[in-house]
Parts: sequence; structure tokens; C-alpha cells
Amino acid sequence: MNLNIEISEEEIELFHRFIGRRVKQLRQKQGLSQLQLALAMGFNSVSSIAKAEIGVENKHFNLEHLYKIAKILEIDLCDFIQDRE
Repeated sequence: MNLNIEISEEEIELFHRFIGRRVKQLRQKQGLSQLQLALAMGFNSVSSIAKAEIGVENKHFNLEHLYKIAKILEIDLCDFIQDRE
């Protein structure tokens, strides 16, 4: 096990953007709008979802968000990271 691995800020940002794209793909596959998902998660507006899906203003989904989204979409949490290249 390599305990001295370095993970760059850029790598983390790319991972957040990947997750945002996966959320969008999975949400659209279920036919849910950003607003429907936002309301189901307890948000008052679509802003948080929209920004996290495209990765602007340093917004991203945290574990609680992903857990809620998985429950709402009736998918497994693993679906968010599958198909990662």
C-alpha cells in the first residue's frame, strides 16, 4: 500500500465534475428535472443541483447529497462511480 500518494487539487476537481455528470445522467434517465430533484432533496431552488452537476462556483455533491439522490432515484450508491475512465 502506497501511503505517500499525492492527489492534486485538479484530480479532485475532475472527480467532482465526473460525479456531477453521473448525477445528471442518472437523473435524466429517470426523467426527473433538476427542480424535481432539488425539491425532493429539501432544497428550495434548483441552483445547488445545477451548479453541482456542472461543477461551477466550487459546488459539488457531498455524501449526504449522493445518499439522498440514490434513494430518490432508487439506485445504488455505486452507480455514481461506475463507468469511471
